[in-house]
Amino acid sequence: MKADSTGLRVLSRAECLELLASVPIGRIVFTDRALPAIQPVNYVLDGNRLVIRATAGSKLALAVRDTIVALEADAFDQAGRTGWSVTVVGHAHAVPESRGEFSLLAHLPLAPWTPRGGEQPDVRDRYIVLTVEQISGRRVETHP
Repeated sequence: MKADSTGLRVLSRAECLELLASVPIGRIVFTDRALPAIQPVNYVLDGNRLVIRATAGSKLALAVRDTIVALEADAFDQAGRTGWSVTVVGHAHAVPESRGEFSLLAHLPLAPWTPRGGEQPDVRDRYIVLTVEQISGRRVETHP
């Protein structure tokens, strides 16, 4: 078992990808008007990339076009004092509706978590793809 300087277990790339696939929500880190911004997003792991749906014209959709972003996902059990955290860094790009890739992404199991008010249709019609270029993770384990 490899541990970091604080005693947390360092996760392998395979373990990190498996954990990312096990949770539907993470926090994306991007730049908004030259300042760091963090926003919760739901995503799906599709091979070596994370796919996120966004609303056209939203702060997120505008900020992450062809740029480097980070995404962090985690799960913790406060009572058991266990958990894990995985961070991904990579290039993000919006997928234009005109590309064939768009229709493939539309078939992924990526339903929005936030409800739309009344009879409004869901307008999260933009797909953002984050390629997993760097990945790291840590696990907190209980001590005997």
